[in-house]
Amino acid sequence: MLLDLPSNRSEGWRWSDLSALPELSQTEPTGRVPDALPWIESEGPRLLFVDGRLDEARSRLGPLEIGDVAVETRHPLGRLAGRAGWSLRLGRDHSPPGLVQIVHVSTGAADHLAGEIMLDVDAQASVVESFVGAGWANRLTGITLFKGARLMLSRRILGADGFVSLTDQADVGEGASLIAATLALGGRDTRLDGEIDLAGEGAYAEAAGALLARGRQRHDVNLVVRHLVPNGTSRQVWRSVADDKAACSVAARVEVARHAQKTDGEQSLKGLLLSRSATINAKPELEIFADDVKCAPGATVGELDRAALFYLESRGVTPDEAKGLLTRAFVADALDRIGEEAVREAFYADAEGWFG
Repeated sequence: MLLDLPSNRSEGWRWSDLSALPELSQTEPTGRVPDALPWIESEGPRLLFVDGRLDEARSRLGPLEIGDVAVETRHPLGRLAGRAGWSLRLGRDHSPPGLVQIVHVSTGAADHLAGEIMLDVDAQASVVESFVGAGWANRLTGITLFKGARLMLSRRILGADGFVSLTDQADVGEGASLIAATLALGGRDTRLDGEIDLAGEGAYAEAAGALLARGRQRHDVNLVVRHLVPNGTSRQVWRSVADDKAACSVAARVEVARHAQKTDGEQSLKGLLLSRSATINAKPELEIFADDVKCAPGATVGELDRAALFYLESRGVTPDEAKGLLTRAFVADALDRIGEEAVREAFYADAEGWFG
């Protein structure tokens, strides 16, 4: 497949490095699946995708369906996902029996997959996606939440090598709530794109993430939240930690339409440099056409507090442990957005080794 990839000369792609993707798209997968997979103890549905294909023997579908999904996009990576994928469609007042878990295993090559989540009036679900292995995992997800629906979407990007690209398109209806939290660690580079439209009065959207990078790793987030009607609320909370020569970049934008009065939008983009050779880019943006709004952008980048390090070390904590404790506290703002305790604890457990 001939890839038509965007150039980093374009403003929206200047922090991304896609140079490894052509080679990965030509590589043959090994098909080797790890013995241990990051399932969380729950009786809910499970899907295991290996190189973008469902492993039926180790999956239990429940309300999930496999087949073509109707998600349209012009995104240069998202459109590669095609139409084949999974869908979660819940009727009025329905919810799955427990967590909906989806594990994506890549075995050295490129795999593409689409997904769709559609929750009817007052339906609710909690979805956990985990990405493991090596290679390029490319995903496109469409989300539609009708009146009063509630969705908690938690993602963790693991694996030692390769690339993960996620493209999300969400439409949040009247009084509906979308909370999305992402943990990116391991050794894979990432490109995370999201467009969230608050299309119903009283809609709520929250996008949070913790990006942990070492070596020459790159994490790149591009998020747009659009307030299209009055009384919408949005929160964007991103914490980036970069060591060695790694780079973390977050570009987050809030757009407020002319008639979207009483909008409440906040952005908090913070970065922590563990090395002077690392790079963190934080770019909050506001585009406001209404006059009765409350929007607060915020971005800071700094190093660990030397006074706090000295205090911990004076109490017998080793320097490495002190750095780990302070780093863990720094990313807690993002990970604590995860509502389910079992999911939150699993994400913290994955990150503990990195903190150390």
